[in-house]
Parts: sequence; C-alpha cells; structure tokens
Amino acid sequence: MNKTDIEIAQEATMLPIVEVAKKIGLTEEQIEFYGKYKAKLNIEEIPSQQSEEGKVILVTAITPTPAGEGKTTTVVGLGDALNRLGKKAIIALREPSLGPVFGVKGGAAGGGYAQVVPMEDINLHFTGDFHAIGAANNLLAAMIDNHIFQGNQLAIDNRRITWKRAVDMNDRQLRKIVNGLGSRVNGVPREDGFEITVASEIMAILCLSNDIEDLKENLGNIIIGYTYEDQPVTANQLNAQGAMAALLKDAMKPNLVQTLENNPAFIHGGPFANIAHGCNSVVATKLAMKLADYVVTEGGFGADLGAEKFIDIKCRKSGIKPSAVVVVATVRALKMHGGVPKTELNSENLEALKKGLPNLLKHIENATQVYGLPTVVAINKFPTDTEAELALVRAECEKRQVNVVLSDVWGHGGQGGEELAKEVLQLAEEKNNFSFVYQDEESIKDKIKAVVQKVYGGEDVHYETIAEREIAKLQKLGFQRLPICMAKTQYSFSDDPTKLGRPTDFSITVSNVKVSAGAGFIVVYTGSVMTMPGLPKRPAAEKIDIDAQGKITGLF
Repeated sequence: MNKTDIEIAQEATMLPIVEVAKKIGLTEEQIEFYGKYKAKLNIEEIPSQQSEEGKVILVTAITPTPAGEGKTTTVVGLGDALNRLGKKAIIALREPSLGPVFGVKGGAAGGGYAQVVPMEDINLHFTGDFHAIGAANNLLAAMIDNHIFQGNQLAIDNRRITWKRAVDMNDRQLRKIVNGLGSRVNGVPREDGFEITVASEIMAILCLSNDIEDLKENLGNIIIGYTYEDQPVTANQLNAQGAMAALLKDAMKPNLVQTLENNPAFIHGGPFANIAHGCNSVVATKLAMKLADYVVTEGGFGADLGAEKFIDIKCRKSGIKPSAVVVVATVRALKMHGGVPKTELNSENLEALKKGLPNLLKHIENATQVYGLPTVVAINKFPTDTEAELALVRAECEKRQVNVVLSDVWGHGGQGGEELAKEVLQLAEEKNNFSFVYQDEESIKDKIKAVVQKVYGGEDVHYETIAEREIAKLQKLGFQRLPICMAKTQYSFSDDPTKLGRPTDFSITVSNVKVSAGAGFIVVYTGSVMTMPGLPKRPAAEKIDIDAQGKITGLF
C-alpha cells in the first residue's frame, strides 16, 4: 500500500536545525530556535557567504486542474537533486495558509519523497507569521473604527473604507458583514467584510519589504479609505504604522526548515497568486541568493499568474532576475484540459492530449517569448502515462526548442530529479532576454491590456463603470507608474474558470480596481474572483485528527 504524505514525513529522520544551518555557513548565533527542527534567521547578522549571488530558478506550472500538477513537490525535489549533484542549493517556498489546508487544495509542503519537514508544523500555524499578519491587519481595522468613533478628525467616509478585517480561514460567512450594531458605545454601524489573511495587503507588504524600516514605511503608505472630500487616508495619518511593524518584528525573519534529504529550505510569506502576487518573500529569496549557488523558488498557480507577478512585481521591485524557468505539467492534467473527466484519466487518450497540449504550449510561449527566459518542461511521472503520450508531449515541446524531462521526485526524491537538475544547470548558463510584460510609464489600462493579450492570449478588456471610475481616480492621484496585480481565476487563461485548455477570442472583464499603495501595486479584479474563499461540501478538516500521544493523522 502506498504511504500517505504525512506517513512519509513522520518516518523521516530530521537533523537538528542547527546542523542544517551549518550546511549553508550559518552559526548558532545567526538563527533563533523555534523548537528542535525550526528556526528563524537573523537577517541583519548574516553577511554574504560568496562573491556572486546565486542563480534563481523559477518553477511554475500549467493551468491547474483537479488532476494535480505538483509544482511545490518539483521545487523540493529539484533542490534535493541539485544538492545531490554537488551544488549548493536552497529552496525558497511560501508558507501554507490554513484556509486550503482545511479546505480542498491541501498544504504547501510538497509531497511523496519530495517534502519539507516538519510537515505538520509547517501546515499548521508554523512559527506564527500568519497570525502576526492577521493581528497587524486587524489592529489597523480597529484603529480606523476607533478614530471614527472618537470624533473622526480625518473626516473618513465610513461608506468608503476599503480596509477589511482578516482571518486565515475559509469562511464565506464573513465576506460581507455589518458591524457596530447596538448602542453607541459599540461603535458606528457600517458595512464591512473579511479577507483571508493571505489576501491582506500586509502579507504583500511583508513579502516585498527589504527590512523593518522599509516595512514600516510601506505600512504607513496603506490607503485605508477616503474622506468625504474624496481624498485618500493612510495608515500614517492614523499613526498605526509603528505598532503594526512591532507586531511583525519576528514575522519579517525568514523561517529555516529542511527537506526529507536534510537540505535547507527557506519558507516565508504566502500570498495567493490568484488574488495577490503569489511569491515568497524578497528577504528570503535574497538571503538564499547570498548563501547558495542556486535558489529554487516558485510562483503560485500557472505561469499566467504567479510567474507573471514574480516577473512584473517581485523582480521589478527587488532587482532579482531568474536564470531559468521550469514549467511543471502532468499528462493527466493535460488530458483534463482536453476534456477528459477525472474518472477516465488513467486510460491512454492521445486525442484528448492533443486538445489539452495548447495549454502547456501557451505557458511555454509566455516563459520563453514574453518573459524571455530559458525553459524546460518537467513532466511529473505517473504510472498510467504511456510511451505514446509522453512522446507526443516531447515532440510538441521540441518544436518550440524546449526540452521535456520526466521527473519522479514524488517517488524517489532528489534521485528522481537529477535529469531535471542537469537540464536546469545547463539552461542557467545560457544568455537570456529577460523582460517585463509592460513598462512603468505605460497607463494602467495599457498595462492591463498587455497582460491580457500577451500572457492570457485574450482579445480585449471590458471595464465595468466602477472600474473605469477607480482607474481615473488612481491616475489623478499619481499611481499610474505602479505595476498591476491581476486578480483572476487560476483555472483558466480567461476570467471564466470553465474555459480550459487554451481559449481564444475571449475578453477579460474588469469589475473593480484598488490601489495597494503600501505593497506598491494596483489590484485589478476580474470576473467573480473573491478574496475570501469558502469551504467545500466535504472539507479536508473532517479527516484531520490527533491521538493521545499527539500524532496527527489525515493531513494529506
């Protein structure tokens, strides 16, 4: 019987975290222990360990399906494989949100024999970073309402407060609420709502700030709403930035854990790529670049979301430039894009595979032509894949001058990723034509159109009235030069999750636009995307349990 992910993780032999730190030249004084197997990194006390910064390898994927792709698993396995080949490699991942852990998607610790451990801790609370972010978010919310209650000196229009409360849980009941009810001492009644913590602007600020001073400045720039005279109100004006930064003091420090093969992993930050920028923190990635020759990191969901935001937001703000891209796919997922139901994916179906392949080919096109980066396709191997199916994928990719490598890191860890690692090492030495999708000086609408046409393959963009009004306001306020963060379904290149494969002749509808002035980008809401998910009919939480000895079961 195949072992579950948690069974594999619980059987792992972990090194004390101080021994993992020593592998990358860190001393006991440069880390803060969170138990025996987790630590935080004292970023101010860690000098560069090498003369040149390490090369960044970006792992992305095709448009996700219920069949699964295995992007995080590939990151972990590739990092282990590079270390097996004698290279100094660190993986840089995002932290899991409790919402998906208890919902339907699962955690973010990899799978099979390519995992980061302690898996249970990482997926459940970890070192408390998300709770600190939620606390800072809700402190600001409380200070907004208290300011209004205490006389509203700033003349904040309580009908135009854009700042929401946050909780790290899928809870649809909290999407829209009315609070401040009852007697006057309970506050001023108003409509309000919650976002999941990973969608909070504070999460994005934490992930895009360079240090505490930068963090504090960015927190102060948050626009919480508008006055009766239509002027923006910031967290600075409420004097909230200092207390918020104090809550985030430890959360700013990257977390150090290990893979099943005892290699170092930096796990820090965790925004969703469908509603935020979807990358791990700049601090963690840059620190890894100081300490390793190769840094393997990920962009959430497909290359149209996480990878585009990695390029246009994270790289633009940090100066990081990836050296190569890995696009993860499975034959099963491609057949699903070709119209095959999940129950019939185990049978060979070349016709469906041909119909689904354009999805992969578009992601390759984005990586190589739009982002200008050397690219390899990693096919996560399944026992049901046939030679004819694999040959078809290989042939179509090679027509685009992109190699296909079979990856078996789920079943064999780093050993199953050595061929992929060798291809990545070769690609990382190639000259690339790295480029952004749009330039700073373009208008907000031109930036949106560039992403829709170049990355999604859409025809045009339609704007609802409120979106038109907000864009005009943001341009008048001087926010035109900011990059954009598209909030879009992860299940399609379009804003319609039912349009699988590579849809054509579609337009994107922009429903609203909001500036995240602290994070430094403009969020563009499309379709019916939400910032607070709901639980499925049978949430994963129903299967999770713990026994009298503290052993957790049912966690994947």
